[in-house]
Amino acid sequence: MIEDTKIAVGVRYVVKIDGEQLGEFSSCDGLGVEVVMETREEGGNNSFVWQLPTRLKFPNVKLSRPVGAGTSQPILAWISNAPGITPSTAVIEAKNTFGDKIAAWKLSEVVPVRWSGPSLTPDQPKVLTETLELAHHGISGE
Repeated sequence: MIEDTKIAVGVRYVVKIDGEQLGEFSSCDGLGVEVVMETREEGGNNSFVWQLPTRLKFPNVKLSRPVGAGTSQPILAWISNAPGITPSTAVIEAKNTFGDKIAAWKLSEVVPVRWSGPSLTPDQPKVLTETLELAHHGISGE
């Protein structure tokens, strides 16, 4: 039996916007798609309610990572162009601890929604993190 050694353990996420790298992130939430269903009741039909697909809905993608020297600059430079930002294409690559690409997703018509930096409180010593939230209009495998 041959085992696949390229599995998603110790994953990091490399993010590129229109080919420009924003860096590596330690968590990625929100990759998905939902089919919005509309229900219709048919007169005289008591057996079921019609479920009709209407459109696709894409949740925002949230990427987080520990703050390091220079980690915020590419993100803030990209966001500083808002509101004149034109929708971009993003690629999110999941890589294992050896740097092998496990999977990749391409997001279309991406715009930044929010960037949040670390909470700077002296009474709680913990890892400082930053989060980037992206809205998009489509997802596909790369």
